[in-house]
Amino acid sequence: MSTNDARSSKYRDLPPRPNSAARLASSPSEIPDSTPRQLTSNHSRPSSSAHQVAVLVRDASISPHRSLRTPPPQTRTPELLSPHTSSPYSSPPRLPSPPKPPSSKISLVPSEGEDFDAFHVRNTYAELEVTGVKGDGYEEGVERTRARASGSRASALREEAALDDGSEKRRELSPKEIQTLASLDRYGFFTIPSHDRLILLTSAPLAKRLSRVPPGPKAAPTAAKSLASLPEASHPPKETSRIAKWGRMLEPRLRDEGGNIETWGIKMSKESKLRERVYKGIPDRWRAAAWETMMCRFSGLGKREMAALGAEYRDTLDKPSTYDIQIDLDVPRTISGHVTFRTRYGSGQRSLFHVLHSFSLHCTECGYVQGMGPIAATLLCYFEPERVYASLVRLHDAYGMHTIFSPGFPGLLEALYVQERITEQTMPEVYAAFKHQDISTTAYATKWYITLFANSVPFQTQLRFWDIFLLEGQDVFVAVAVAVVWVYRDQITSAGANFETILSLLSSFFVPENEDALLAWIEKLLADKKLRANMVGWRQDWKSLVAAGKEGDALL
Repeated sequence: MSTNDARSSKYRDLPPRPNSAARLASSPSEIPDSTPRQLTSNHSRPSSSAHQVAVLVRDASISPHRSLRTPPPQTRTPELLSPHTSSPYSSPPRLPSPPKPPSSKISLVPSEGEDFDAFHVRNTYAELEVTGVKGDGYEEGVERTRARASGSRASALREEAALDDGSEKRRELSPKEIQTLASLDRYGFFTIPSHDRLILLTSAPLAKRLSRVPPGPKAAPTAAKSLASLPEASHPPKETSRIAKWGRMLEPRLRDEGGNIETWGIKMSKESKLRERVYKGIPDRWRAAAWETMMCRFSGLGKREMAALGAEYRDTLDKPSTYDIQIDLDVPRTISGHVTFRTRYGSGQRSLFHVLHSFSLHCTECGYVQGMGPIAATLLCYFEPERVYASLVRLHDAYGMHTIFSPGFPGLLEALYVQERITEQTMPEVYAAFKHQDISTTAYATKWYITLFANSVPFQTQLRFWDIFLLEGQDVFVAVAVAVVWVYRDQITSAGANFETILSLLSSFFVPENEDALLAWIEKLLADKKLRANMVGWRQDWKSLVAAGKEGDALL
C-alpha cells in the first residue's frame, strides 16, 4: 500500500469535523496512552539604522499573497458562541469535566470611538465564530472584510452558501476531502512547493566547531546548491524510542476536575537528561507538553498566573484594537500552506485573529507587528487559543520578545550586534567581506529574528529551533544565525562574491542536509562557557552604546 493510500484509509476511520486535518496527520494508534494528542501541523543597499529595520520588518514575516475575493458583508446576529475544543493535554480515557465558559466572547456593539471598518472586521469574526464556514480546511473560503462595495446578488448568495448549516460535523468526508488530507505532510502542510530560492544548508562545514578559521579558497562558488522542492517531512529514525523516553521523563502535575491532564513536569530523576533530549529533538507527540513545561519553568508562572492570563484573553476579546484591520489583512497570508489556516475565516484563521487581537492589547508599546503572526500560528498548531495567548505573553515578558517588537526594535539590534561580534572574532574574513560589500546585517537577518526563523527553514527544522529556544532563551537564535553564516563562509569570501550574490544567498530558504548535525553544532556553541560569557558582555556593551547615543555606528 502506498503512503497516500495508507493515509486515505486512516482518514476514513476518523470522525469528520471541520478543520480536523492537522489532527488526522498522526494516527491515534501510534500514540501511547500516556502521550497527549496534539495538532500537527529587489534588494537595494540598505542602511543599518533602526528605521531601515522597521521598513524590512514590514515584509519579513509574510508568505506570498493569495488572491482575495470581495463579496459584500453579511449581517448576522449570533445568539451564543460555541465553546472551544478540549485541551490537547488530555490523555485517554477522558472523564466528564464541568462545563466551562466559551473561550471567546465578543460584543457586537461598537465601542466608543471605534473605527467603523475596524468594528466591521471584529463583527465579522464574531458572527463566523458562531455560524462557522463550510469546507473548513479544504476550501479557500469567501472574503468578507477587505472590500464591501459590491452588492451583487450572486456575491451575496455565494457568501450565504459558504456558511456552515451545522451539517459539517455530522457528515462523512467526501472523496475530495480524503484526497486533500492524503496530500498533507505529517505536520498538516500541503505538499506543494511554496518557497523560492531553496538552497541546501550543507553539513560538511558543521563537522568543525566554531573557532577562528582561515579564509576559504578564492575560487569557491558564490552560490549554494539549489533544491527544486522541499523534501518530505520525515519521521526521525529514533522517534518511537524517544516517544517512550519522554513518556517516562514527563509526569502529570495538575489535572482538571474531570481528571484530564492540564500540566506536566519533569521527573526529578530525569532532570539531567532534559537538555540532551531537547537537542536531540522532542518527539512531536510530546511537543505541546514539553513546550508548556519549559515555558512555565523559564517564566516561573504557575497555575494562578496562567488562570489570570486566560481571563485576560477572554476579556480582551470584548475590546477593540487599533490593529484589527491590519491583523485581518495579514491573517490569510500567514502560513497559508497549512490546512489549519487555509480556509478564509475557518476556525484556524479565526483563532489566529483572536489571539493577535488580544495580544495587540497586552503591551501598548509593542502593539502588533507582522512577525507575531507566524509565531502565533505555529503555537496554534499545538495549543488552543487561550494557551497560545498565554504563551505569547511569556515569550514577550520572559524570553525578551518585548525588545524585539518594541518601537525601534532594540532587542533585534542588540542580537545583530552580538552576531556581528561573534562573526568578527571567529570569521574575520567574512566580517571583512560584509564590510567591503556594504552589506548590513539587518538586510538579511531581520526576518530571522522577527519571526524566530519561521519563514526561513522547513517547519520541522523550525520546531527543533523552538525546542531549544524555549529551553535556553534568546541566545539560541544568535547561534542559529551564526551557524548559517558559518556554513556559507566560503561562498561569502569567494573572489567572485559581490553584494547581490551574498545578499541573495543569505535571503534564501535554508534546507538543512542533516538537522542533527546542525543542532549538535549549535549545542556545542552554546555550551562554550567563555563564548556565552562574551555574549553577555557584548549585550552590556550594546546597552552602553545605546545609552551614549553611539549605536548608529556600531553595526555594519
